[in-house]
Amino acid sequence: MRGKNLLTDKAVRAALKQAAELGKAVTVNDGAGLTLEAQPSGSGWWRLRYWVAGKANRLSVGVYPDTSLADARQRRDEARRKVAGGDDPSEARKADRAAKALQAEASRLAEAGLPGPGTFEFVARDWLNTIHGVRVSPGHAERTRIRLEQDAFPWIGRRPIGEIEAPELLQVLRRVEARGAIETAHRIKDACGQVFRFGIATGACLRNPAADLKDALRPVQTRHHAAIVDPVQVGKLLRDMSDYQGQPVTRAGLLLSALLLLRPGELRHMEWAWVDLDGATLTVPAETMKRTKEDKANGPPHIVPLAAQAVKLLRDLKALTGEGRYVFPALTTSQRCMSENTVRSALRRLGYGNDDMTAHGFRATARTMIAERLGVEPEVIEAQLAHTVADSLGRAYNRTQFLEQRRAMMSAWANYLDRLRDGADVIPIRAV
Repeated sequence: MRGKNLLTDKAVRAALKQAAELGKAVTVNDGAGLTLEAQPSGSGWWRLRYWVAGKANRLSVGVYPDTSLADARQRRDEARRKVAGGDDPSEARKADRAAKALQAEASRLAEAGLPGPGTFEFVARDWLNTIHGVRVSPGHAERTRIRLEQDAFPWIGRRPIGEIEAPELLQVLRRVEARGAIETAHRIKDACGQVFRFGIATGACLRNPAADLKDALRPVQTRHHAAIVDPVQVGKLLRDMSDYQGQPVTRAGLLLSALLLLRPGELRHMEWAWVDLDGATLTVPAETMKRTKEDKANGPPHIVPLAAQAVKLLRDLKALTGEGRYVFPALTTSQRCMSENTVRSALRRLGYGNDDMTAHGFRATARTMIAERLGVEPEVIEAQLAHTVADSLGRAYNRTQFLEQRRAMMSAWANYLDRLRDGADVIPIRAV
């Protein structure tokens, strides 16, 4: 039987009575797709059958008697109007439920003092945990988190990420610029850009306003580590270090800084287990190097050929610290390596200020003078300095180690430093 509004309240009660007598559900039709599934329990489910794009669907529109016959018909008519307008009422209900759940979660988080879903801080913390924290070292991830917490979240953290535009983000970065932290402002912009890109990928926003700020910040003034590159002054520095009257371990740290070309952190964390004096080789584990998280985990160790002068210094040092873990232990305990300020402080005691020479500056000194004075190929020097450079296949980390060439280079460098220390072999380069 076709038509609409075919049932009456009496017919509904009769269907419920029949279901109770039979002990099973009885379905009755009100027309236009609306039916009642009468249950033996005395209640019934209102169901609506409808079609979208030629596909049949069903929608629950209430439970009798809480939803009366009149209410069920009203809900049926509302759903059919949505279908006529091209909408699927089932999908609309799912979206409405999701929106309500999202709002409830947002309220719960707000009461707990936490950012709600869809806010910049919520998306940023998701990115920090699922992407950034996996790709970079723990220290790097922690620095990024602190920057965002201190300089971004207080201003835009609770804002819906999709509503943030370039001028608003620029205002955040201007506050950082105003205190003179230009490089930090750029780093925050880059981090925010990655958050927005993550937001685009996850559907939280549609665009990345940080990309519009490419030329909006003051440029970072690159400041290189102070380093001496004049042969006469290098010779004087070497003599001063050789005559250092402080702790013998510190004196060895000064001299080996010039000979090994390690980063200061790599030098002070050096362990005796890495040193092969008979093989004249130092093997620095990949995880201690300045590399990406992936290369720390899967990259090769950094091999440092030891010149005869370095081997002698290390043999003498082993008599002092060889029973412990670290080549350069702290003065107060052998359980820790020496402080990051030890070599720098020693240079200050010798009269070399921050603008004259730094612990990191030994690498710059070698990079410049080995190329200019010893004529070594740049790629060999870069390999010794463990710089990240692309190889011939375009990989991010150059696996070519040039070990034999570097062994010859390190020996030539040590011999050259001896000559400078002794005041010989200083040939000025004339201007052309």
